[in-house]
Amino acid sequence: MNSFPKSLTEAVAQAKEATKAAIADGYGRLQVELVLPEIPLQAQSLALEFAQFFEEEYGSGIKIMFPDTGAAMLAKRDWGESPFQVTDMGSRFTCVESQMSDTDQLFIVACPSSVEVERVEKLCDAAGDRPVILLIPQLEDVAVVGIGLAARQLRDRFISTLYTCYYIRPLAEASILRAHPAAWQIWLEQEDDYELATELASKPMGEELDRILLQLTTPETGEDSSAIKQRKKPGVLGSLQKFLKALSQ
Repeated sequence: MNSFPKSLTEAVAQAKEATKAAIADGYGRLQVELVLPEIPLQAQSLALEFAQFFEEEYGSGIKIMFPDTGAAMLAKRDWGESPFQVTDMGSRFTCVESQMSDTDQLFIVACPSSVEVERVEKLCDAAGDRPVILLIPQLEDVAVVGIGLAARQLRDRFISTLYTCYYIRPLAEASILRAHPAAWQIWLEQEDDYELATELASKPMGEELDRILLQLTTPETGEDSSAIKQRKKPGVLGSLQKFLKALSQ
């Protein structure tokens, strides 16, 4: 059974192992989601950590891709001599396929957003059987992608083919955790630790998530559920800050 990570270092280590296990089990389009404020600012360091983790198996066949040329150049400057190939995902002048080669064996894409979703889709299609790891992706930004027919087609055609091998997200008095091959889990805050409360077959979202959390956190006293929900609201920020403080240690 999974343990709940007590630091960001532990969460990243857990994510790397989950990704490796998912690839071994035949998954090729992978998402590693750390749903934490400001985590995109660490995309460069996370990409390097993942590349180093897979270096023994893939060596120089690892290609790290950034959304734009500036981010790729910055990584090259900061990393200096590196056994990994570093590039961008192309632009309106160059297609993403032109950034790929037959020697590439593993693609690591750092923090792709919904702006790059079409290029990510083309990358995954062109990669074939070669694994593509999307680190802290933000592909479903409704403000950019939209909620109409095109967005539904995108989700059906591409987003639905992505496999979340690792996911962690803090909530009010709880957190969602998924680390392949384990199921989706909800952990409840207990003093200075977290305790596994339930496991689910799919990602809990929206009203379903609200209902599950309410059931897990409501004491059996007969108190009106709406009153309990209202009473819990002020604790959301405090719980999030406590969680982030623990991960930053």
